[in-house]
Amino acid sequence: MKLTSDAIRLTGFSRLKFFWALSRTPHALLDMTTPAFAACLWLGSFPPISVILLGLLTVFAGYTAVYALNDVVDFRVDRERIQQDTFQAKVCTADDLDAALTRHPMACGCLSFKQGLTWAISWGAVAFLGAYLLNPVCAAIFMAGCVLEAVYCRLFRVSPFRAFINGIVKTLGALAAVFAVDPNPSWVYLATLFMTIFMWELGGQNIPNDCSDIEEDQRLKAQTIPVRFGAETAGFAVVATLTGAVLLTPVLFSLSQARFGAFYYMTIAVAGVWLLLMPAFRFYRTKAFDHAMALFNRASYYPALLFTVVILRLLS
Repeated sequence: MKLTSDAIRLTGFSRLKFFWALSRTPHALLDMTTPAFAACLWLGSFPPISVILLGLLTVFAGYTAVYALNDVVDFRVDRERIQQDTFQAKVCTADDLDAALTRHPMACGCLSFKQGLTWAISWGAVAFLGAYLLNPVCAAIFMAGCVLEAVYCRLFRVSPFRAFINGIVKTLGALAAVFAVDPNPSWVYLATLFMTIFMWELGGQNIPNDCSDIEEDQRLKAQTIPVRFGAETAGFAVVATLTGAVLLTPVLFSLSQARFGAFYYMTIAVAGVWLLLMPAFRFYRTKAFDHAMALFNRASYYPALLFTVVILRLLS
């Protein structure tokens, strides 16, 4: 059944749930650990408390704004999605981390387009101001991320290589976080950080998510890697990129200004195998929808686990 704004009359905290759903907050909270991990890993220590507090607000606002921006730009496409039987089955499901609250609440009529746009702009303003106070370079990176996110959405029916743009967007928060704690970081560290997150995003997030939506995307004539090149190529790309991410992670840790012992390197190796490689190879073998979603969900916890490893080292 198609939902409209007239059918849903909720106020206060009940409606707030749909704003958090617009920003995919459960997933965004996990993603927030990526810039925190990147900054603390490079610095090799905790930044000043003022930087931590301002950084937390800025990171939360940034992810909240950019995830909402995705639905704002994709509003018309998402309205088409609600005509799909597969969409209706996935509106709210614990099997999809991105839909843990409600999937595409503006398109469903839970929020108006104006409300969603206002939400995205408001949080974007907070993020820009916070980023500028941390370092003007951070503000420039944030604006670049917003532009690239909009471009990524607009290429929905144009090119499957838009996935690379999405990979770049996911790296920008981490890069900005490094500049927030050090105006002159190592470019070797930045390049390694970029490639690690880029490959994690491509193989652990973007392609598996597109594989789980392949029937919808085919009906909508979308251009995604699994639609354009098939499940076999998509599966191979998942394994290749996640293998690269797992191999680069210890290199990234070795570039930190802190020193990590064998226990920490063993921990991140086990995490890479458990959270990335095992579900990646299982998906490659089966090409099954549920295995694509399982890979997406499990890979989402990878940055959070790396952040935990860094925190344990800094507290030791």
